[in-house]
Amino acid sequence: MLRVGITGGIGSGKSTVAKVFETLGVPVYYADDAAKRLMNENNELKEELQKQFGKETYLNGTLNRPYLSSLVFNAPEKLTLLNSIVHPATIIDAENWMSRQSAAYVIKEAALIFESGSQEQLDKVIGVYAPVPLRILRAMKRDSISREDVLARMDKQISEIIKMRLCDHVITNDEQKMLIPQVLELHEKLSKEG
Repeated sequence: MLRVGITGGIGSGKSTVAKVFETLGVPVYYADDAAKRLMNENNELKEELQKQFGKETYLNGTLNRPYLSSLVFNAPEKLTLLNSIVHPATIIDAENWMSRQSAAYVIKEAALIFESGSQEQLDKVIGVYAPVPLRILRAMKRDSISREDVLARMDKQISEIIKMRLCDHVITNDEQKMLIPQVLELHEKLSKEG
């Protein structure tokens, strides 16, 4: 079975592309959703997060996202620490999930595939590319945040140009080139390789 990653910067449309693959019957692991679940369900992870960020990290046993976000958002060293705790657990969870699948190929959708080192568990990586102005507009609309907030999040990810060069395939999601034919072509190719 082929293990395929989908990545792209904020507002690129990687989740949209993943949903198209899912519609085609491809199993998709959404790393961000899994990380949120693990931070609420994995006791070892909960203990480590409380140890590093304080008891206030959880309220009544549930992750206090606003508190944790406020700690790490403008503190790169704390964000690095958070990622060093959560990414390994998510990578293991993804590996376990993939081992239970039986399709020709599976997809792991994650913004930080290269940043987290999870490309090591993947056979191929698909990049979803969109121009920066479009990504900013999409993220502002989706998350109801300011342009400055979007730019701050973009600054925390590796350059989109570098990210796309690291990918095996790139899907352009610029509202000019049709998205579904690109996904169908890649689906056919990956189905044969898997």
